[in-house]
Amino acid sequence: MADIQHFIQRWLGFAGNEKSDTQLFWFGLLRDVLDVQTPDNIIQFEKPVELQHKSFIDGYIPSTGIIIEQKSPDINLDTQAKQSDGSLASPFEQAKRYYDWLPRSEKGRFIIVCNFHEIRVHDMETPKAQPEIILLSELEKEARKLAFIIDKSAQTPREIRELDMSVDAGKLVGKLYDAILNKYINPNDKDSKRSLNIFCVRIVFLLYAEKSGIFSSGQFTDFLKAHSATARTSLIELFRILDTKPELRDPYLDDDLAAFHYVNGGLFHEHNIELPKLDTDIVSIIVDDMARFRWNEINPTIFGAVFEGTLNEDTRKEGGMHYTSIENIHKVINPLFLDELTKEAENLLHQEPSKAKTKTLLAFQKKISSFTFFDPACGSGNFLTETYLSLRRLENRIINELNHGQMSFAFSRKETKIQVSILQFFGIEINDFAVAVAKTAMWISEIQMWNETAKIIELVEDVDDILPLQQYDRNIIEANALFTDWGKFLPTEGALFIMSNPPFLGYSVRDERKKDDLAKIFTDNKGKPLQIAGKIDYVAGWYYRLAEFMQTRKLKAAFVSTNSVAQGEQVTYIFKTLYDRFRIMIDFAHSGFIWDSEAPEQAQVHCVVIGFDSTGDNTDAKKRLFSAKGLKLVDCINFYLVPGHVVFAVPRVKTICVDVPPMITGNMPADGGNLLLTPEEAAELIRKEPDAERFIKRYMMGYEFINDVERYCLWLVDATPQQLVDMPRVMERVRKVRELRLKSSQPKLADIPHLFREQRNPKHFLVIPEVSSDKREYIPIAWLDDSVIPGNGLRMIPDVTLYHFGVLTSRVHMGWMRRVCGRLGISYRYSKKVVYNTFVWPKPSQEQKAKIEAAAQKILEARDEFGDSSLAALYDEAAMPLRLRTAHRENDKAVCEAYGWKADVEEDVVVDELFRKYYDLAGMTWPE
Repeated sequence: MADIQHFIQRWLGFAGNEKSDTQLFWFGLLRDVLDVQTPDNIIQFEKPVELQHKSFIDGYIPSTGIIIEQKSPDINLDTQAKQSDGSLASPFEQAKRYYDWLPRSEKGRFIIVCNFHEIRVHDMETPKAQPEIILLSELEKEARKLAFIIDKSAQTPREIRELDMSVDAGKLVGKLYDAILNKYINPNDKDSKRSLNIFCVRIVFLLYAEKSGIFSSGQFTDFLKAHSATARTSLIELFRILDTKPELRDPYLDDDLAAFHYVNGGLFHEHNIELPKLDTDIVSIIVDDMARFRWNEINPTIFGAVFEGTLNEDTRKEGGMHYTSIENIHKVINPLFLDELTKEAENLLHQEPSKAKTKTLLAFQKKISSFTFFDPACGSGNFLTETYLSLRRLENRIINELNHGQMSFAFSRKETKIQVSILQFFGIEINDFAVAVAKTAMWISEIQMWNETAKIIELVEDVDDILPLQQYDRNIIEANALFTDWGKFLPTEGALFIMSNPPFLGYSVRDERKKDDLAKIFTDNKGKPLQIAGKIDYVAGWYYRLAEFMQTRKLKAAFVSTNSVAQGEQVTYIFKTLYDRFRIMIDFAHSGFIWDSEAPEQAQVHCVVIGFDSTGDNTDAKKRLFSAKGLKLVDCINFYLVPGHVVFAVPRVKTICVDVPPMITGNMPADGGNLLLTPEEAAELIRKEPDAERFIKRYMMGYEFINDVERYCLWLVDATPQQLVDMPRVMERVRKVRELRLKSSQPKLADIPHLFREQRNPKHFLVIPEVSSDKREYIPIAWLDDSVIPGNGLRMIPDVTLYHFGVLTSRVHMGWMRRVCGRLGISYRYSKKVVYNTFVWPKPSQEQKAKIEAAAQKILEARDEFGDSSLAALYDEAAMPLRLRTAHRENDKAVCEAYGWKADVEEDVVVDELFRKYYDLAGMTWPE
């Protein structure tokens, strides 16, 4: 069990030496800080490495390739010491020699240098950058930065620091935003909020500019301090000056205004933004609170997250905006292009020096500078910025290798021969504020990467080499990407990569414009809207435009979507349409994960990534399917994001098999809660109005059914008018229902205010919950009688037998359900039209049918043995009784036998065979 405080107390103030205590220190850190129970299995000490003579690495973590150089507490980690060969080297330089001599297969990304009181982490992707420093005294709050030591997938210390800074920066911007918003005449006015958003972006850029050396140190904050009494008018004038070329400025400008360089780029182009009076408190927030922040260290990829706090909730919901973690961005760009490029670069970098190597490095650099990257729903630009940063870091490694690892010298940016440019990056975004943020983030990315390049090329330049910013208006535009011609917007030459996370909006969103958008896109050959346009997620529009564009242009693309597009009806509605029309195929996919935001108020959404390739270069290559279990190479990925043929379960109104009892949905109250009762309310009503007892029944939705939770309802189907009026408390509830229904979208229901929308209450029926946890092997299914009113969260099948129950609760039906059902988050969402009505039942012999019935009866008997247990408890995988599990296994075997399969047949094979049977019954052609 981790005990960080114990570790800190043990080593704080330690004055021993590295020889005798290194192992104790690192064993303790792994055990008490990183919760490694057997640290001796994780770390090696005194690992031999051959230099000019045999040397030993103090510590080495084989699983992550991390080298540890340990020094005594009295050693300054910046000081160079004499080595055995007579040379001078700092602890890091000493470890770097070991790193260089390690076999490629044993090299990791990080070198750690430590003197017991201070841990320095050097990232070998940027070896000349300053290390991340973690002090022992601050380890309790910094411990999460060390997870990378044992986990390659963990965030790096730099990434964690940048994320923490993002949250802090967001709080500062939010503080400024709130302080100014209340100064507006109408704080809720859309144009006022838009002006405030633009103002916040400009202020952050100006603070960034003076922190990063674009402006002189403190230039902006000194200006604002000097003009604090006239802050509003002075800032308006400053914005205008920043957008005016020097030759067009008033020659008699005050010196402090004239000293500001021309910025350009469009950031300050809009001169007439609405700005209220800025009092001394607001000025203080900028020049005191915000000016102290290290804006130059912020990661531009999460620049948008900084501003999410300044966007009001309605704007976020309207646009479906979710600002994305760097880790999740790489789930898209890595398999799309970056993994392949990185592998190619690594192979080139590890070649022996030669003229041929130089030539191939230069060719690689030229290749990546010819690519075009496009995000058709770019939001605040995080996909574009992270891609730019990743490519420029790759290019810096190439430049460093071309310079043989030596610092070179250049008088201007042109002389550095850097070729990757922000002009390779394009985006479309419908929200004007997000466009401004995206452009600004790209400029900041460019400036930061030049700062990183300066660590390998000493660049003699002045601010004129940085400003004015590149004109970027034609690269990221404000428009609706669904109705913008991508072909006219993008360059026609070079490889094209499209990546995006289009709006996360479901079809239930009450937005007629978005429904109209899809109706204009999903049409038949005569231009008539397809019926599916009202049933699909908004992201379907982007998939359509991409599939259409892929017919005219060679490209690779990947979209992030909510997992709903790869489940249930959406699979058929969206992808069958696109497959039939355009024959699109999946190149790679992530089958499901949580898409985290980096914003202070995180938005967690369950997502998938779907990648496509129309280049024709990898037609016969294996397809890559990523999941929580890792990478799987397969021949084909279908649109349910599993290996197998491209098949679709088309929603059906009736069951595909004859002689199968129909499934119906339970009763929707549509009552505003007035016909529903808690146990306490039911008891109170009966106490005060005894005549109501005969009309009170147990009521169940999925949660109450699975967890055996008591809930009741007024079931007034048989109540006469006189009986109703004789129960005033019941009538009060009924009148409230009538009032609510009169104002609803179904006012006719007000004619029956005492009744549920449906009145289904058969004597005996089987129940399947609509939503059930994906952690269960079997969805809990059971019989109910007419003493219970099933709600609309339950699917019900009257007049069923033990045989039907046995088949439905079998692993065969569960496998089909898992493949074709929808999801609520990651929970199963059982659908009558997609799961039940498309399911192909077996054709058992009388003997086989009897076996299923007998096995089904054993399941019920096993449940009865634990009558005090809810279905949730019985079907918890850790708590499931052995007798019940055994009964299910026997039932599974009997059902498989009825289909002609062995009991141990794999689920994927089961579902494939069911699809073949389904295609045969539906008269559909089985794909080759």
